[in-house]
Amino acid sequence: MKNFMTLLLLGTAMQFLPTLMAQDGIDVTEGRVQKIDHNAKLMVVKTAQGVEHTFRLAGHAVVRTGKSAAKGTSNAFHDLKVGSEVAVHYSAKGTEKTVEEIDHVGKDGLKAVKGTIRAIDWSAKTVAVKTAEGAELTFGLTERSAVEMGKHFGEGTEKAAKITIYYTEEAGRKVGHFFKKLAD
Repeated sequence: MKNFMTLLLLGTAMQFLPTLMAQDGIDVTEGRVQKIDHNAKLMVVKTAQGVEHTFRLAGHAVVRTGKSAAKGTSNAFHDLKVGSEVAVHYSAKGTEKTVEEIDHVGKDGLKAVKGTIRAIDWSAKTVAVKTAEGAELTFGLTERSAVEMGKHFGEGTEKAAKITIYYTEEAGRKVGHFFKKLAD
């Protein structure tokens, strides 16, 4: 039985290995947009701790707002303004940080739900969250949000964790793109 469980866990881990390897080196910073320079293809974001980060805007970046999801610098950043609250998913090479995805998480941004995690189904890439009002909602996870969730929650440690999950509705399904762990 012990060998069977070991093989089962190894098989599950191997299923996510390509995703984890593809996502290697992606970090996230949350803050407010201080400056967007479309000509220089740069954006400055200031965190709640007062640290400013400068990001290069790449043409392959995806920006999700409350209105839409767009790709590329020519039109993807038009809904972001100075003062927008964002979660920037980026890769770094040396001191240069390149935007991979931006989730607009504040006013006019993605929808948000606060609640307690009830279960995470790693194979189905879903998370069930119970809200303070008692509703239980299930969210699909993107590749990136599944990897981020995996970094924060190990098998069995996720239950009863309080989070805010930022999501869109796609084809009648709630899809979680970014989440924040909340203090208990």
